[in-house]
Amino acid sequence: MGGLAGGFLAAVAALVVVTLVTGGRNAPPPPGAQVPVVASDSHYLSDAGPDAPVLVEFLDFECEACAAAYPLVEQIREEYDGRLSVVARYFPLPGHANAENAAVAVEAAAGQGAFEAMYQRMYATQAQWGEQQQSQADLFRTFAADLGLDLAAYDAAVADPGTLSRVGRDLTDGQALGVQSTPTFFLDGQRIEPTSIEDFRAQVDAALAQRR
Repeated sequence: MGGLAGGFLAAVAALVVVTLVTGGRNAPPPPGAQVPVVASDSHYLSDAGPDAPVLVEFLDFECEACAAAYPLVEQIREEYDGRLSVVARYFPLPGHANAENAAVAVEAAAGQGAFEAMYQRMYATQAQWGEQQQSQADLFRTFAADLGLDLAAYDAAVADPGTLSRVGRDLTDGQALGVQSTPTFFLDGQRIEPTSIEDFRAQVDAALAQRR
């Protein structure tokens, strides 16, 4: 697994940090506003119950570093199944032309109970659609078809301004929490910067130990 960790670190090192430019739609909350790391409508990839530590990732599906971190997050989910809750929150960066489209597609799929399946599909295919300047919305629709989703309902969700607004709420929460690049992780409300799978395990183990 050292190769995976090395790939993650290399991708993070090569990542150009994008400074967020906010417009009216995504204006951050006023200073001092209380913003939860986990919102009431956040998507749980793993739910170990109210007494478990919670790992939250703010992610961008077009981000290469997020794709490199994805196998590590999946490994942590597997190793701590039933003991660790894992939450994914959207944070599409403005420098990625299809990051927002991808998040909207995943959120539309979530309306049919397919959040995780579409989340996984985005990372599995990132090399196919990432770094494209033209919209990849039609390709994302084929992913929905491949997953057996009701395409009429999917199309309606993609077109619904509420879907984009849902993505935007994650983004503005992240901004208020100080997120500026992806992936950004929080463990039990505190930002962490794991440097390897071993470091990831150590920090999760420490969070678990605090509950004993």
